[in-house]
Amino acid sequence: MKLTAILSVVLCITFAGSTLVVPDFGGFDADQFPVPQDNPPVQPAGYAFAIWGVIYLWLIAGMAFGLARRTEDPGWHAMRAPLCVSLAIGTIWLPVAVLSPVWASILIWAMLLPALVALFRAPADDRTWALLPVGLYAGWLSAASCVSLGLIAAGYDLMDQQTAAFVFVFMALVIASAVQNQLRRGPTYALAVIWALVAIVVQNAGSQTTVAALAAGGAAALTVPAWRAWRNG
Repeated sequence: MKLTAILSVVLCITFAGSTLVVPDFGGFDADQFPVPQDNPPVQPAGYAFAIWGVIYLWLIAGMAFGLARRTEDPGWHAMRAPLCVSLAIGTIWLPVAVLSPVWASILIWAMLLPALVALFRAPADDRTWALLPVGLYAGWLSAASCVSLGLIAAGYDLMDQQTAAFVFVFMALVIASAVQNQLRRGPTYALAVIWALVAIVVQNAGSQTTVAALAAGGAAALTVPAWRAWRNG
């Protein structure tokens, strides 16, 4: 358990440190796709990526707390193991993303699945240091993984941009609703997805009104399970 606790802190640091290798990443470049993705409607406005700063710092602080105070706690250990898998993949994600959107999309889904396992295993007693930061991380990954598929679908001419945005924003909403309603706690999961959806509204305001309306409606709908989760702890 102690080794896993140490590893979780180290991987949080290497995950955050990957931004030093690829600084100022704000999404894929338009020319990384066969069909250039200029202002894709599925992608949130650039400011939304600032959430990564909060995620990095909160995860580091949370896992450091766990190492100092919950090293031998079985509940923490159950969470740490899948979280370490996700963070290990996340450490190489940015360098991969600047080379291949397809592989980056595969890897972000590989990050998401163990992150969701970690979220459901997160100990309720230490919500500030475990449940809430892992929830924010898993929520943003849920949104980002669907965005990546939307970019791939439009960028490889499988769908037009508007259709891809509509399909994969809806997918993000379905996944987020299912997870938050099943989890019934950890409201930061839904809040991260709401943050992404609102940024998609901003991205599409005055242009892709259908996509903006779907994202706005989805953000509003998610406030209900988020509120219930907040009341439950």
